[in-house]
Amino acid sequence: MKSIWDTLRIKASSMKQYIVLLVVLVFFIYIGYEYYFKYSYILKDPNVLKEVILSYGNFSILVFIFMQVLQVVVFFIPGEFIQIAGGYIFGTFIGGLISLIGITLGSTIAYFISNRYGKPIVENLILNKKIRLFKKILNAGSKNVVVFMFYLIPGIPKDALAYICGVSNISFMNFLIYSTLGRVPGIFISSFFGQKIYARDFTSLIIIGITMVLVSIIGILKGDTIIKAIVKKKKTY
Repeated sequence: MKSIWDTLRIKASSMKQYIVLLVVLVFFIYIGYEYYFKYSYILKDPNVLKEVILSYGNFSILVFIFMQVLQVVVFFIPGEFIQIAGGYIFGTFIGGLISLIGITLGSTIAYFISNRYGKPIVENLILNKKIRLFKKILNAGSKNVVVFMFYLIPGIPKDALAYICGVSNISFMNFLIYSTLGRVPGIFISSFFGQKIYARDFTSLIIIGITMVLVSIIGILKGDTIIKAIVKKKKTY
C-alpha cells in the first residue's frame, strides 16, 4: 500500500512540474509577443524608450528594473539594448547600477524556477549543444570559476545559464556572487556606451563599438576554448 502512495506522489510531483512548465511557456510566449514583437519599435528607438520610461515619474527606475528582470527571465529577449538604454536614460553609473539590480533579480528568479521545478523546464526550453557543453565544463572544474568566466566573456549567451545553474550543483549564493561579478564589466560598459550615445560622443562610440565587436567575436569563436583551458590549468594545481 505504501508503494502505491509513493508512486502516486511521484506522479503528482511530475504532473506539477509539467503544469509549471506549461505556465512558464505561456508566460514566455505572451511576454515575448507583448514585450518584444508588439512593442519592438519602442525598444529600437532610445528616444521613445526614454520618453516611455520617464513618463512614470518617480517610478521610472522601478519600471526600468522590472523591464530588466523580464528580459532575464524571458531569456530569448536580447538584453544588450536595454543595458545600453539604461546609460542613455539615466547615465553611466545609475543606468549600470539599476541594470545590475534588475539582472540580479531576474537571475535569482530564473535560478529558483529551475531549481524548484528542475529538468522539465531546462530540458524542454533550453536544451542544445551549448548547454550540454556548459554542463560538461561545469562538472569538470571549479563551478565558481566556470560561472564567472561564462558571464564575463562577451559573446556567450548568458541569461539561459541561470536556468542551467539552477539544476546544477552550484549553490545559490555562489551562483549569485560569481555570476554578478562576471556581469559587472559588461553591464557598465554597455551603460557607458549608452551615455555616450546620448552625449553624441561619436569618437568614443566608434572606439568602444569596435573594441566590443572584436572582443565579442573572440568570445563567440573561442570562449568555450578559453574556459576549458582555464579549467584544465586550474585542475593541474
